[in-house]
Amino acid sequence: MSKEKVVLAYSGGLDTSIIIPWLKENYDYEVIAVCGDVGQGKETEGLEEKALKSGASKLYIENLQEEYVRDFIFPTLKAQAVYEGKYLLGTSHARPVIAKRLVEIALKEGAVAICHGATGKGNDQVRFELTIKALAPHLKIIAPWRIWDIKSREDAIDYATARNIPIPVTKEDNYSMDRNIWHLSHEGADLEDPWNEPKLDKILKLMVSPEKAPDTPTYVELDFEQGIPVRLNGKEMNPVDLIKELNEIAGANGVGISDIVENRLVGMKSRGVYETPAGTVLYAAHRELEYLCLDRQTLHFKQQVAIKFAELVYDGNWFTPLREALSAFVDETQKAVTGTVRMKLYKGNCTPAGAKSPYSLYSEEMATFGRDEVYNQKDAEGFINLFGLPIKVRALMMQENDNKKGNE
Repeated sequence: MSKEKVVLAYSGGLDTSIIIPWLKENYDYEVIAVCGDVGQGKETEGLEEKALKSGASKLYIENLQEEYVRDFIFPTLKAQAVYEGKYLLGTSHARPVIAKRLVEIALKEGAVAICHGATGKGNDQVRFELTIKALAPHLKIIAPWRIWDIKSREDAIDYATARNIPIPVTKEDNYSMDRNIWHLSHEGADLEDPWNEPKLDKILKLMVSPEKAPDTPTYVELDFEQGIPVRLNGKEMNPVDLIKELNEIAGANGVGISDIVENRLVGMKSRGVYETPAGTVLYAAHRELEYLCLDRQTLHFKQQVAIKFAELVYDGNWFTPLREALSAFVDETQKAVTGTVRMKLYKGNCTPAGAKSPYSLYSEEMATFGRDEVYNQKDAEGFINLFGLPIKVRALMMQENDNKKGNE
């Protein structure tokens, strides 16, 4: 009789490296490892040999980069969703696309369970599991960090060392990192004290520190069609290549560092340093185009929607009716968000240097301080009288009551 199967979300990092032998020691399962390639680069090299030597029966390496950018990153970008004003959600929207493929392979393989290496203190456990529950609620979920005796990254390193499992970290260089095409996150070690300034020259991998950026600015032009970036410096590019090239340009200029103490879903605050070079530029450029193309009411309401959208993504609620409904609203707002934005990159700064659109609502003739023939300034008097009528009525009432009190 063949063994039941478990599908493991596998990265080859510290946690998932030790989970394979742990599963073999504690469960009578056949372990099928799945690596979702969302742009982690060389981290996928040599994974198959490593996974098989660790005890997995097979390894899937699934290229999810295009799906990730098209179906997760761009909808979030169009929403202008930023968590707590700083975090561009790089880990948050990578988890549902990976979990989606885990479910697809689990169904294909006839597996009974899915296992992940997210800790019981983090947000990723929620993101993985809510996606699994939304797409395959019958599957069992195994989360070793919530049940095994390993209590720290140091314990995990000791566990790996005792079993001769190669791992990508040491006790001296013990940052928890997550990399994809959109960002690279750094947590743990000296960053756990918010008073410690990040050692940028030590931790940065996608970019240079602003101090080491060139002394002359770099200009980039981005063309958007209905809120989606389609050309970089006049060159039409597929979404993956556009982000990769923009990562290099922005990273070389020190653009994209975010140091944040954020509120995790599980109730605690955590400190992370994020590298998001291309994302920082894309968000800033897209925002400039919206300023040009969206009317006041739509823009202001969309800014409120962005806060909720970011919370949904951060909390792992991608596959929910509300996120889908908000995306439908966002898509409607983006029909006119088409045009070109020029951005100036200089020593960590990313500032707009020009924007144009065939759907621009800006009228120089209306806004000019010079002579014009289209705006009757006398019209403002009646508008202000009506707009300010409630204020005036209240002031008259208070004045009348004050006079009555003074005469008593």
